[in-house]
Amino acid sequence: MNPMESMLILVVVVVLIAVPIMAIVAFVRTLTVQRSVNQIPQLTSRIYDLEQRVKSVDRKVGALAVNGAGDAPTNSRVGAPAPPTPAAPVSAKLPEAAPVQPVQPPAPKPPLAAGVAGPPVPPLPGAPPTPSHATLTPPRSTVSFQAPASSSAVPPRSPAPPAPPHHASAAPPPPQSNGETDVESMIAGRWFNYVGILAVALATAFFLKYAFDNNWIGPGGRVTIGLLVGGLMYPLSQWVFNRGYQYYSEGIAGLGAGILYLSVWSGWHYYHIFPQSDAFPLMIAITAATAVVAIGRNSERIAVLALAGGLLTPLLVSTGQNEEVALFSYLIVLGGGMLAIAWAKKWKWVAPLQFVATLIYFWGWYGEYYGRYELGNTVFFATVFFVVFAALPAVRSTREGELSGVDIAIVLTNAFQYLIALRLMLWPEYRWGLTLAVLALAAAHLLAERALPRKTTPANQTARTIYAGLALTFATLAIPIRLDGKWITIAFAVEGALLIWSGLRVRSLALRTAGFVLFSIVGVRLAILIFSASTPDTFLLNERFLTLAIGAAAWLAAFIFAKQSDCDLGPAETQMYYFLAIAANFCFLLALSMDVWDLFGRASVGIDRGLAQQLALSVLWIVYAFVLLVVGVLRQEATVRWQGLGLLCVAIVKVFFFDLSFLARFYRIISFFVLGLVLLAVSFFYQKRAKALKGS
Repeated sequence: MNPMESMLILVVVVVLIAVPIMAIVAFVRTLTVQRSVNQIPQLTSRIYDLEQRVKSVDRKVGALAVNGAGDAPTNSRVGAPAPPTPAAPVSAKLPEAAPVQPVQPPAPKPPLAAGVAGPPVPPLPGAPPTPSHATLTPPRSTVSFQAPASSSAVPPRSPAPPAPPHHASAAPPPPQSNGETDVESMIAGRWFNYVGILAVALATAFFLKYAFDNNWIGPGGRVTIGLLVGGLMYPLSQWVFNRGYQYYSEGIAGLGAGILYLSVWSGWHYYHIFPQSDAFPLMIAITAATAVVAIGRNSERIAVLALAGGLLTPLLVSTGQNEEVALFSYLIVLGGGMLAIAWAKKWKWVAPLQFVATLIYFWGWYGEYYGRYELGNTVFFATVFFVVFAALPAVRSTREGELSGVDIAIVLTNAFQYLIALRLMLWPEYRWGLTLAVLALAAAHLLAERALPRKTTPANQTARTIYAGLALTFATLAIPIRLDGKWITIAFAVEGALLIWSGLRVRSLALRTAGFVLFSIVGVRLAILIFSASTPDTFLLNERFLTLAIGAAAWLAAFIFAKQSDCDLGPAETQMYYFLAIAANFCFLLALSMDVWDLFGRASVGIDRGLAQQLALSVLWIVYAFVLLVVGVLRQEATVRWQGLGLLCVAIVKVFFFDLSFLARFYRIISFFVLGLVLLAVSFFYQKRAKALKGS
């Protein structure tokens, strides 16, 4: 099978796949329209019922009006004066009825002679007995009338000829739309049209193949025919569009673009009629023409077709060589133009398709051709790609105050794939460059967050959280990129305290949560430091003690910030701050204990090292517990006092059960003496506190 046959088979397969998809889409749209149309007869029937009810009320009111006009001495409709009579006035009020427009009776009746009663009128509810002579007005009005004093005949005025009723006759409701007829029209009117177009296209393709096989048409003629046919598809598409066939016109435009792409590719790659330097601009021109058609018709589907052709162009003109500058420059121009169109037209599918295709091209090229000698160009193009795809969501969020689901996916994926690219290219030779790049990422996302309009909608809060979270993440990642060992732990501890302070100030749970996450990382790193650090040579002024002390200070600072804040905190978060205070005390005491233990372990002045270490540890714990108790009493902090009491209990157990059994007499004396003094002082403080509370 030669390449031309393969190309034709590919076109046929694409058409066979596209036609059923278009048919299914048309079928779904037709069913949706049909459901809407089927509701029209129901509404018409309801209107018809309402008209019949209104006519019935009109007829009754008209009959009452005519009867009253025949018996009454006046005609209220024409305003003829009636002679005064001594009869007592009687009033009646009609029952409440639905508001309707008063209409004339359906047909005029001859005037009734005086004293001749008309048809009987039913009594009005709630009205007193009245004579049969009355002049009525439309419903919802209070009618006053007078009965004649005698039966003397008064020549009545003939009623004015009534106007024809507004609802003289109501046409029956239209028949229900037939679903079978709609399906029949869709199959015969649309699907057969698709199949007919496909049949003609296949016949033309088979004829051309036959002509090609028999050399009726040479390579140049074949390419020329393809270019002419593809070019004519655009005005044909416009002609079809002007007659209201939008979907047909879009399909014809897409088919024309495909024929043009294949013709240019065949002329360059298969027949070698023109070089690649001519094929590439021709394909760019085809993409631009299709994009212009999409903009002119405001059709996202044509724009997607243009984008697909533009993204296939590098594959079609590829020579298998490393053309980084040409490939990435083309993708930047195509991406910038398409994203500008998507922003102006508010199209949602152009940006993700362009983004995914660009990532595929970039990482495909990176895995195949990247070398260290291309570091500068690759970093530049990767940065431009990041800026291009970060710009559209940022502009949209600035204008609308929120991010769509697709924009959120692009923002997150774009940021982290750029970070991965920088990490692969710059680590470890260019750590400072990588650090500055990550900090720049943090600053860019922070600026995007600050540029968002202030709204109280959940979507706005989500957008702000995403940008702020990315800024915080990149700022945090810059620490381990540039620092090592203890400096990472210290930086994380300080950053965690700042996050909690900021979260309390601006009442942001997300910032406080990020601070707790960093504190968790600090705790793990401190635990690793305790077991892996070597024995220091100096007391207190060493890496291990300072790292533990700074971590404890950061935890204690977070607790103090929460105590002094007026931010509303939940029970669980409140308990977390108390846990941080306890962890800070434990961490600082552990650091002191380890340094004191190592200090007396290095002593070489004739003192037993093991006994000296145990005694020093007991004294340290007792003194530390006493300090906690004093601070807790003075500052009225129950948590601090309970920590002191707990540590003091541990010290008592150690002195009575360990020091008493294993320490020599001299060390036992010191241990018990210090413990006794502390216990007496603690007892005095508590008795004094109890007396003060009782006196108050």
